[in-house]
Amino acid sequence: MKTICLYFEIHQNVHLKRYRFFEIGKDHYYFDDYENERGITETAERSYIPAIKTFIEMANTYGKAFKVAFSISGCALELLEQYAPEVIEMLQELNETGCVEFLAEPYSHGLSSLINEDVFRDEVGRQAKKMKELFGKKPTVLRNSSLIYSDDIGGLVADMGYKGMIAEGAKHILGWKSPHFVYHCNQNPNLKLLLRDYKLSDDISLRFNDSSWNEYPLFADTYMDWIAQLPEEEKVVNIFMELCALGIYQPLSSNILEFIKALPAVAKDRGITFATPSEIIAKSKSVGQLDVAYPMSWNDEERDTSCWLGNVMQREAFNKLYSVAERVLICKDRRITQDWDRIQASNNFRFMTTKNMGVGFYRGIYDSPYDAFTNYMNILGDFINRVNALYPLDIENDELNALLTTIRNQADEITVKDSEIARLQARLSKYENDEDSTEAEVAEKKPTAKKSTPKAKKPAATAKKPTASTKKTAAKTATPKAETVQAKTASKESASAKKAAPKKK
Repeated sequence: MKTICLYFEIHQNVHLKRYRFFEIGKDHYYFDDYENERGITETAERSYIPAIKTFIEMANTYGKAFKVAFSISGCALELLEQYAPEVIEMLQELNETGCVEFLAEPYSHGLSSLINEDVFRDEVGRQAKKMKELFGKKPTVLRNSSLIYSDDIGGLVADMGYKGMIAEGAKHILGWKSPHFVYHCNQNPNLKLLLRDYKLSDDISLRFNDSSWNEYPLFADTYMDWIAQLPEEEKVVNIFMELCALGIYQPLSSNILEFIKALPAVAKDRGITFATPSEIIAKSKSVGQLDVAYPMSWNDEERDTSCWLGNVMQREAFNKLYSVAERVLICKDRRITQDWDRIQASNNFRFMTTKNMGVGFYRGIYDSPYDAFTNYMNILGDFINRVNALYPLDIENDELNALLTTIRNQADEITVKDSEIARLQARLSKYENDEDSTEAEVAEKKPTAKKSTPKAKKPAATAKKPTASTKKTAAKTATPKAETVQAKTASKESASAKKAAPKKK
């Protein structure tokens, strides 16, 4: 039986505003609020709301026969909370159906996994915490920004405690292998990998409304026949895409949502099921390790990181940004932390690419990659100045490292103390429960004891050892008749003794 894993990404870039060199040190706000509100509102109305509404209908119609998964970047959540909170409410409604799983990912949708382990851990931890707050469950499967994956990243994710990770089924990595199996990380077999079938995914997200495509128009029956005709041993089909593909890349007028809505019924007729990533990982065994020496992604034909770090400008901006990473991590200024998340987003580096991206490539407010680089470096210059104002450059590396070590040790101590407090609270709660049950048992037995031996219980409870006063009391309370008998007997014996005694002459 074949299983489909259907997954969607929700991410919105926080647009930067025009920032001139002469504004450095004077203006510390870097974002275009108008464009951010317009962008997220339009995307929500044209894509997110109708798509999620369709998923809710499907979950109510098909029950557990339909499953879907989402990952949401922290930056997208902040925009949705501010400008389109109804999207989050609808996701929570979908979550209540039990047909959805929410995955972990870097909070900023950035590239920290390629350069700084501490930043990556921090970002994933904050996003996972946010997922638990909103949807009641901590993620167990991770999805990196743009499905970036390598052996080293897989080892790091496994060390963070995640059971699975989703990645791209890149042809230059798989070779003759198929993406329709479960693999595992070569550094840690406990981390299972689900690989995206880019052809079947792009058939929906990129080609569905292309009238020049030889499969146009695509129907649900045709699509499921392709999956059913795969070799018998290929059991897992991973279809991953951005949620805005439903409504933005493929307009609603193309009937894309009707196509999605028809998939579960057509799949059932062919014996094909749906499952979430964690369900597949729990039930499926790995067929072998996947070796990925250099990072791969789901972007462009190369399926690598060249769209973000392919030229000198991109690498210069990237290295400059993460040169202050250690200082930002110890910073408690909320404004700096929020700005750090937003300027890390991978889209900011993609705007600087000099690759031939074809007609229709979106560069935002920029006229060229050089324009994007100049604007970003101006913003980055002011941001770094703010960080240096809190943690000056004249701090020696040894001093900074000592400070970081102290902070990490304090965090470890807090973690240990929290676990000890939780353990003691559990013991106290258990002790109080045992005490309450003991008191209840005593209360039940007490009335019975009073009825059976009302007078005997009191001395028994107070008496421990016989004392002199106790003996006197016992003697005084002896039976009066016994005392009289003993006195009479003694007087008779005395009288007979006097009679028997000889008289003196």
